[in-house]
Amino acid sequence: MDILDIIAKKRDKGTLSRDEIHFFIKNYVDGSIKDYQASALLMAIYLNGMNNEEISILTDEMMHSGEVMNLDSIEGIKVDKHSTGGVGDKVSLILGPMIASAGAKLAKMSGRGLGHTGGTLDKLESIPGMRINLSKNEFIQQVKKIGISIIGQNSKLVPADKKIYALRDVTSTIGSIPLIASSVMSKKLASGSDAILLDVKYGSGAFMKDIDSAKELARTMVNIGKHLNKDVKAEVTPMDQPLGLAVGNNLEIKEVIATLKGNGPKDLFELCIDSGAIMLMQAKITKTKEEGVKILQENVKNGKAFDKFVEFVSAQGGDVSYILDPSKFEMAKNIVPIYSKKSGYINRIDAMTIGISSMRLGGGRETLDDVIDMSAGIVLNKKLGDEVRENELLCTIYTNRKENDYMPIIENVYNSFKIDENLIYKKEEHILIE
Repeated sequence: MDILDIIAKKRDKGTLSRDEIHFFIKNYVDGSIKDYQASALLMAIYLNGMNNEEISILTDEMMHSGEVMNLDSIEGIKVDKHSTGGVGDKVSLILGPMIASAGAKLAKMSGRGLGHTGGTLDKLESIPGMRINLSKNEFIQQVKKIGISIIGQNSKLVPADKKIYALRDVTSTIGSIPLIASSVMSKKLASGSDAILLDVKYGSGAFMKDIDSAKELARTMVNIGKHLNKDVKAEVTPMDQPLGLAVGNNLEIKEVIATLKGNGPKDLFELCIDSGAIMLMQAKITKTKEEGVKILQENVKNGKAFDKFVEFVSAQGGDVSYILDPSKFEMAKNIVPIYSKKSGYINRIDAMTIGISSMRLGGGRETLDDVIDMSAGIVLNKKLGDEVRENELLCTIYTNRKENDYMPIIENVYNSFKIDENLIYKKEEHILIE
């Protein structure tokens, strides 16, 4: 078998066999196939696509290119959740304790933020002392004991994805649905969970800008689950504005705490309850979504969900005094309110601009080597559809940057809000694919 024949076959819109895909993955990981050859195949895939069977085989081969986590020693169905990313998306940190408080087992490996999207690990590390690099045994034992652990991705998992993703980034092949789906699913499946809920975002702050592309990606990943005998469901949800109100690491942790106490933003709370109810069904704890909603709402009300978050933070070495008293979190030196210049209705909030602005205030990283300011970010005071008066607060920025550095960002943040005389905004669709 020869890589040139495989490239030519896909170039000519052929269907690759399992043996051909296995040959490519094995030999690219060990260095026998060079980057320029892999680049040619990735471009052929980008241009000509793959069918569902090819995508499933590619995912399976990538998943088995390294270590696969075995969670069989944990009793019951292990569930996992993945979001394709967005602005202000702190759902995992709310959803995890919620479902664990209802008896589900969440064994989750997460990544760091890059660009306009925030990373779950970065948010966790804004809690002093929080450990995200647990050993495999520590990870498993914690899930057994308290039902939840969220850690950094194991470097031994899916080495094929690390090489392919880096190559996609420099060859303009990032936007291929077969390559996106196999990248996401190979990592999720290698993490060892039995059931996975995907949250595929669409809108101004998401990678997929329109709902049709998001639905195509969601269906592709659900089909991978079916081919590989895993329970995979996907929610397609809007990211046409930041999720919740807070964007930035310890600002979002404060919102996690408020939400788990029943005082969080409505859109964030509703998404967590909805997703959590689906995951409880996947974990075979409930038979209906309505039953799961009732349990989760009750566990927020009676404090069990918040108590589970405290237990989770404590188990991973975090200082729970910050969770019990969020005022202990370090505040940015510069806290600057942004006011509306006119009255009307909020018909647009450009989530991408908000996310990039938060990053430039210090709350994110442009490269993996950048150091994050855990106190930096933006907190909204208005959401889509809200009425606003002239001189009323739109949002507040938090930064330790100098005034000359953050003043241009203020203008960008203000311009991300579109205020009109009449209300035009209509709530976007939220769809479940299974």
